[in-house]
Amino acid sequence: MLQRVRAQLRQVADQMARRPELCCGAILLTCALILPITLTCSRAKNVVALARPPVRFFPAEVPVVDLFLGQIEEADRLREEADISLVFYYAPWCAHSITARQHVQQAALRLAGQVQFLAVNCWWHQGKCRKQKSFFQYPVIHLYYWRFGPIEYRGPVQSEYLESFIQRVSTPIIYLPTRRALHTFITQQQQGVVGYFQFNSSPQPAAYITFLLSALHALRRDHQGAVRFAVVTNQAVAEGVSLREAESVYLHRRLNSSLVFPRAQRNFTVQAVCDWVFENRESVIHWIQPTGAKSYSLEAELQRGPALLTFLPHNPLTASQLLNQVTDVALRYHSCCSSEDGASAVPRCCQSLLVSGWTSADSSGKAGVCELCVNRSAPVSHCWALGLYLGHVEFSSTSCRSVQSSYSPFGQFSVCCRSVPRPRRCPLLLDSITGLQCRTNKTLHFYLLDAELNWPLAQRLGASGNHSGLPFITIINLRDETHYVLKHTDSLEDFIQNFSISYSPLHRHLVGHKQHQHTQSLIQEVTSDSFLDTVMDSQRDVLLLYYSAWCGFCSLLNHVFLQLARLFQGNSALTVARVNVGRNDLPWEFMVDHLPSVLFFPRHRKQMSVKFPENTPMTVPNLLRFVLQHSSHAPWEESGDGVESVSLLGAELHSLQREVFSLHRARERLTQQLAVLWRENRRLTLHTHTLETQNAELQAQSGRLETLYREKRRQLADSVHRLQELADASEELLKENSLLKVLLSALRDRDRQEADRQEGKCEAS
Repeated sequence: MLQRVRAQLRQVADQMARRPELCCGAILLTCALILPITLTCSRAKNVVALARPPVRFFPAEVPVVDLFLGQIEEADRLREEADISLVFYYAPWCAHSITARQHVQQAALRLAGQVQFLAVNCWWHQGKCRKQKSFFQYPVIHLYYWRFGPIEYRGPVQSEYLESFIQRVSTPIIYLPTRRALHTFITQQQQGVVGYFQFNSSPQPAAYITFLLSALHALRRDHQGAVRFAVVTNQAVAEGVSLREAESVYLHRRLNSSLVFPRAQRNFTVQAVCDWVFENRESVIHWIQPTGAKSYSLEAELQRGPALLTFLPHNPLTASQLLNQVTDVALRYHSCCSSEDGASAVPRCCQSLLVSGWTSADSSGKAGVCELCVNRSAPVSHCWALGLYLGHVEFSSTSCRSVQSSYSPFGQFSVCCRSVPRPRRCPLLLDSITGLQCRTNKTLHFYLLDAELNWPLAQRLGASGNHSGLPFITIINLRDETHYVLKHTDSLEDFIQNFSISYSPLHRHLVGHKQHQHTQSLIQEVTSDSFLDTVMDSQRDVLLLYYSAWCGFCSLLNHVFLQLARLFQGNSALTVARVNVGRNDLPWEFMVDHLPSVLFFPRHRKQMSVKFPENTPMTVPNLLRFVLQHSSHAPWEESGDGVESVSLLGAELHSLQREVFSLHRARERLTQQLAVLWRENRRLTLHTHTLETQNAELQAQSGRLETLYREKRRQLADSVHRLQELADASEELLKENSLLKVLLSALRDRDRQEADRQEGKCEAS
């Protein structure tokens, strides 16, 4: 094998010796292959710079344990050692995390002695938190009560809201030692759950542990804490809510009958208790709070029906008188059933109706109102259906009587007719809104919003100026696309009553863009406030363009309308205007179905407005023809020869003739100016050509001078070099001359000494 390889190598060497060009080609090919391999192997492996190591996210003086390296095991260990823990998962680059940091700091400074605050960097790629947790947004806040958790906080990341939620987690159950405390708890809390447990046999009965976990589990589903849990250990106190057996749970409801957890039908487990509470709780008024991300919660609530939104300043750590007033109105609005004797009488459901053609005997400005009430011994779900039976009852102004109708699904009902004063705004209503929900088809849903967090939304709905501490209340009917705003001079009760009647005297609030400065322009910009004054001006024809900022076709019509406005410039009988319907609400009778749209409102005949045909191109001639066709005639004018009629068409024709004449003159002037400019351009072109020729000659001369300069510089360098050589040679000669002088003087001295020595010898001899 080795001999064969040697023989082949010898043959290759002989061929390369015979053909030297083949040897050179092989060497070059080998070098070409080795060079790229060497460059590739020598290139750096990591082309991306390493990430900077993380630093502390919270200051060192804040009582927050900042695990900025993502040590999730250390967080679990510290969490297990504390009773109440808050874990703040953050990303250092996240703007929401940076904003929430100061609020967490404020809460930590106030609750440092009660709660363990932990902050974990879940974005560091080498940390274990990034590997174990899969968060889709930051920050994420988890709370732990002993070993129960996590309870994720989904409310606004504000220090007050966060501290309130921490307090609810710290005390999930309120202890009620007396009946007064029980009464205060039931009256102040919107939703109250009371559990009765005896701690005689065991310090913590199993049922109590289940009840405690149910309270914590409820906080997972209700971060606002609307449902509050309390515990009673005294039997005498428990009898105040009809609890006589231990391990019983009572759900207090204000509008309907309160309930006791059915131990016989359901298992007493954490999930069963929590589901039972949320299935049977009452929802009179709701809080809508932003979650820090895009949310459709408000739209989902508005889809349910008319909504009353109350924007008020809210601090969850303190009591609010405004909140109590709104809650009281909402409770009275939903309280459909009342007792006749104030105790345990049979509840009734009533509806009032104005009796047409009947007034009271004294005729003192009072209206006849009849009230139909149904005995609610059986459940009645639709109180508003009572109005269907008012037409079958013969009304009387004398007294009340009972009526038995076999056609009525309610059985026996009574009719009472009496006189009531006519209110200023709503003559068809009674004085109180108690039970108004069951007397109207337009049921309102009550919602609360924090004005500090949602004030931009309030401004879009009609709130004026900055938030000044006063509440802003509005009713939104999404189905009718209308909303109404409560004025500061009106009461909330009258506002709700006026909305609830069939023919509401409330006026739809129009949200419009405010114009801060008024500038003179050919096209007048119309807003919600100036719409009626401008369009309904009986002395002027109005051509109105409906447009919006998002409409691309509308922007293409700007130059068309501008040219049209120039044609009518100076005409006091016609106004060219436009309105941005995307930022200005208009009355329904003036709305259009698509954009862009053009409407013409003739003077003296505003009710005969005309829409520009959709199949006709919007050009200047078409718009001009449209205006002249539907414009009003001018009034009769007196002249020297008699009475003649001057129409808008004639005036516009004269205006167009003057405009054409001025355009001709402008064209002639423009032609002359163009001729002058052409001659000037020609002269400048010739001058430019001359300058370019001179520039080329100068560049050639500069090249010759540069060559001569380099040649002279080379000659000078050679001369300098020769001079340097001559100087070096001269220096060498000087050195040699000096040396020869020294040698010559030495030889002379030696000869002199030798001569002296010879003379001495001669004298001695």
